[in-house]
Amino acid sequence: MMRKTLSLVAAAAFAATSVAGAQKGGTPSFSLGYTDIGPTVGVGGLNGASASFGGRFEHAIKALPDMGNGILGIQVAADYYSWSASSVGFSSSIKYIPIGVTGNYHFKVESEPKFDPFVCLGLGYNVVSCSYTGAFGSGNCGYSSGIYFIGRAGARYFFSPKMAAYGDLGAGGATLNLGLMFKLQ
Repeated sequence: MMRKTLSLVAAAAFAATSVAGAQKGGTPSFSLGYTDIGPTVGVGGLNGASASFGGRFEHAIKALPDMGNGILGIQVAADYYSWSASSVGFSSSIKYIPIGVTGNYHFKVESEPKFDPFVCLGLGYNVVSCSYTGAFGSGNCGYSSGIYFIGRAGARYFFSPKMAAYGDLGAGGATLNLGLMFKLQ
């Protein structure tokens, strides 16, 4: 499953660079008013799951001239991952849907407008569904939904003014998330 997921991400990145090479347009960058959305694949930190699947949506809301001319963005992220375990006379199934909101500080990198590094902090809510079946019946596994802290660092690399590779690393639904972002505005 993991090898198949990584192959899919690599194929999408290859397709994106091929398409981007054929496009002409303005200088790509994350700037005030910028809005994007895109799919992500997450790996690591997922308990027994091999990968998560989800998406990101971000809107740049404020220039921060007193903080190195950076940009403040608000990001909403949602992911899904699950896993199952079983042994003789026992089986369990666990599903997570982490939904988070972060404030993202985007550093201004004048020498390379295609590169958009950022750090973010926020809160999320894990929607957890867990069930088991065993020799003494079936029921809830004891996992519960709840609030969690999000702290990540990441970057976009713009292939064109309307498309970027995306990656973030840190605490949240998964340790490493990779994807493609598509500009809406």
